[in-house]
Amino acid sequence: MKTLRLALAALLALPLAATEPPPPEALASQARGLAGNLMLSLQGELFAAMKEGGPAKALDVCRVRAPEIAVATATGTPWKVARTAVKVRNASNAPDAWETAKLAEFGKRLAAGEEMAALETYEVVEKDGHPTFRYMKAIGTSSPCLNCHGASLKPEIAEKVKQLYPEDQAVGFTTGQLRGAFTLSRPL
Repeated sequence: MKTLRLALAALLALPLAATEPPPPEALASQARGLAGNLMLSLQGELFAAMKEGGPAKALDVCRVRAPEIAVATATGTPWKVARTAVKVRNASNAPDAWETAKLAEFGKRLAAGEEMAALETYEVVEKDGHPTFRYMKAIGTSSPCLNCHGASLKPEIAEKVKQLYPEDQAVGFTTGQLRGAFTLSRPL
């Protein structure tokens, strides 16, 4: 009889345990994996576009394919996957207040000597009245990025950027600077 009561108590507790969100470290690991997948997919398409048609072709990848890749990365998961930036090119990638604060934190950590690859942050926040797990991973500026995000763009690239993004701010970067972040969130 005692065994039956213990088994019944365990079965009744099971639905409660199943609704507990994973611990933050497990969620961060999931987010890190998704951010890595997005980065690798985006880099692959950007490098292929650069090889095929140079920076002008790469601009099309960032404008059209990057949002599609982010959606594909999140498909089948509870995650929202996106990019944001220190200086915005596409207004739909503008950082919200939390992302703005974390980008500033990344800048301070980078200035203090932390490596770009180590810059990530995560926490549970309240969003629309519900607990939400948020994660960000820094995006640094590498040499190929300077073709479209550097201080001096080729005239044809500068013209295409101006045509596609009249309000563009995402230029003037140098190698090694913080350019933005992969930003992921999921409700708990």
